[in-house]
Amino acid sequence: MDLYADLDLEGASGVGLSGPPWLLGHRGAPREAPENTLASLRRALSVGLDGVEYDVRACRGGDLVLMHDATLERTTDHSGPLSARSVPELFGIDAGGWFAKRFTGEAVPLLDEALELAPESRRVRPIHMIELKEAGLERELLERLTPYLDRITVRVACFRRDVCLAVRDVGLPAMLLGVHANEDDMRFVRDERLAAYSVGPGGWDTEAGRGDWSFCERWSWAIDDPNELLRLARQPVFGLNSNEPWRALAARALAQLAPDDEGPWPLRVPDLFIEPESLDDATRARGEWFGRWQSAVSFRNPFPVPVEVRAGLFVPHGAFEVDGLPTVFDLAPGATRTVDFSLAGGSRAPGPDPLVGALYTFRAATFQRDRAGAELTPGRKLLFDAPLSRRRVVTADGLAQRLTLLPERPDDAPASVTMRRTGRDVVLSLERAGGLTSPHLIARLGGDVVRGGTGLRLPLPADFDSRPVGVPFSAGIEGRGPDGPRVRRWSGGLPEGIHHGTPGLLLPMGRG
Repeated sequence: MDLYADLDLEGASGVGLSGPPWLLGHRGAPREAPENTLASLRRALSVGLDGVEYDVRACRGGDLVLMHDATLERTTDHSGPLSARSVPELFGIDAGGWFAKRFTGEAVPLLDEALELAPESRRVRPIHMIELKEAGLERELLERLTPYLDRITVRVACFRRDVCLAVRDVGLPAMLLGVHANEDDMRFVRDERLAAYSVGPGGWDTEAGRGDWSFCERWSWAIDDPNELLRLARQPVFGLNSNEPWRALAARALAQLAPDDEGPWPLRVPDLFIEPESLDDATRARGEWFGRWQSAVSFRNPFPVPVEVRAGLFVPHGAFEVDGLPTVFDLAPGATRTVDFSLAGGSRAPGPDPLVGALYTFRAATFQRDRAGAELTPGRKLLFDAPLSRRRVVTADGLAQRLTLLPERPDDAPASVTMRRTGRDVVLSLERAGGLTSPHLIARLGGDVVRGGTGLRLPLPADFDSRPVGVPFSAGIEGRGPDGPRVRRWSGGLPEGIHHGTPGLLLPMGRG
């Protein structure tokens, strides 16, 4: 789905600006097309990104295909292990219908098909970051890549050190993946002469991350937060991948077009807190992931020229009524404007949150050049956006609390999990499975999704009690319903993937 189809975005992506940071689409453009498909990769390239990141595994017979998971359930209409399917069998599998009807029939791509996506008209060769999800594929990968190495730039990434060494030894540029930069990874990448090192959100915010990494390329993966994108663009890292192509392009453009600006992301939006227990009966009948909010968004002009701002609400999931948006106004250089709005609505199940989008158009009568030579020409446009994250909140208490899980279908039976804090841990226990068979707990604390049985113990961060905004948190139950696998959730953020909304917050006592 093209969220911004109604906006005139011609020339609005920052095309013409170059890295660093080099910007790649994480599994393509997975907000707009099914991940790891040719449609998703094409979309990422069409909006102006420098390349794409995708996952590679082997199917039966050894052919390399694009797939993140070891099994087919999450991203196709089939089930079972990928390794049990031959290429001819994969041709009959639909890898797009789960995302949207218009992608029905989208195939599981062969690696060779992805490598063909190298438009000759581009000013720089597209970058293909290939994450190997299995060991033993290095020589087959080299054979497949060799005919394309004069047309594309390649980085081969993996979380496993042995795979990175094997990639290096066959002559391909290897990238070690990590979560947070640390001294042990630093020594390994330096001593083994790997080409690159990449960490996840917040991954460079460590003592080791602030060290000297001049011996390799510094990358970041799955960076979507607006302020983190802007911070990494200003450093800059060598490259990053993102699920938000427009946002990443705008962050790089802002860093280059306003090099003296040190302010935050031009849009400041609030979280929207969900309280299912406060809903009236009529609203609850529609579902419990609903709310009504009176709020405001502020817009800042970081550029040394005046801009026109065209702002509106964009909804990738659910139904909302809004008052106060859209709006159009001018902003002088350095000026800020706050717009009040009211919002009502939601969805039965957690999913992608609504966004405030703002198209900035330069209004200067003459152009200026920044230190890098980028032009602030009249009529040039940049699209900035920011999510209105819907969250639930719970406090880590020593007394047991019941977390009532959302009914995501009209006939869902009551389901709940109990939670209590014991010292440095949070302990979850399955209370009511909501009619699911073979139930087990699933939870998220911070950035990690973990699974257990009927009980689960989650260690709290060492500085948890001093965190004013707590840590991302959600809990739920996975099992089987009458029509197959099901998950019941307390909030967004579960299970893995970017389509399940924003996790809730777990707060220390006294900060609720």
